Amino acid sequence: MGEPVNLLAIETATQACALGVRTSDGVEVTRVLDLDRRHTEVLALGMVELLDECGLVARDIERVVVDRGPGLFTGLRVGIATAIGFAEGLGCELVGVTSLELLAHGAYEAGVRATLVCAVDGRRGEVFVQTFRLGDDVEPLGAPSVATARDVVIEWATNGAAVTFTGDGVDRYLADFNAVPNGSLFVQSVPDPHIALALAMARGPEGTVTPLYLREADAVANFTTRERQP
Repeated sequence: MGEPVNLLAIETATQACALGVRTSDGVEVTRVLDLDRRHTEVLALGMVELLDECGLVARDIERVVVDRGPGLFTGLRVGIATAIGFAEGLGCELVGVTSLELLAHGAYEAGVRATLVCAVDGRRGEVFVQTFRLGDDVEPLGAPSVATARDVVIEWATNGAAVTFTGDGVDRYLADFNAVPNGSLFVQSVPDPHIALALAMARGPEGTVTPLYLREADAVANFTTRERQP
């Protein structure tokens, strides 16, 4: 795990904007700043306020961890650009994590075991989804993918296997996921910055972090068009 360092976690992949700070002496503070996709408006001020609460300034941060998706296009761009700019400007290390693994580790820490399906709301009737096996550790079963919520529900309702669903994609289509006879729900709408901080302590730094886009259109989407989406 290496020597203790001052860490900053940035979460903007979903409609929420959240931050976490962990100091080298173990003090940790996390906060959900906004739940209405106002990432650009609240992120910078929120960082200043959270660092101040922890008795730190920007130059004290030694490693930044950021959720690189999958998630909503505009939020991803804001969070990753902020993390990269912060790291490059201050010379600190950079770590990327995915929204789906954050949800999986969050469920694991809360005691969920066996098969877990993490679903992040992708709008357009779709979810970004990945299946994990939670046993002695968190094991991904396949890569992240995009699917309609209806297809995910039908798949698990028909195969009969016991499964737990989590994520804001489940919240958005709650009635559908709740109808899976062999399924259960673990409420977890926001990928937890506490989990991001923990993963950042356990992983080495990366040269760069790139958004995890699962739809080709997202990589070339127009900001104005995306902001008009319901």
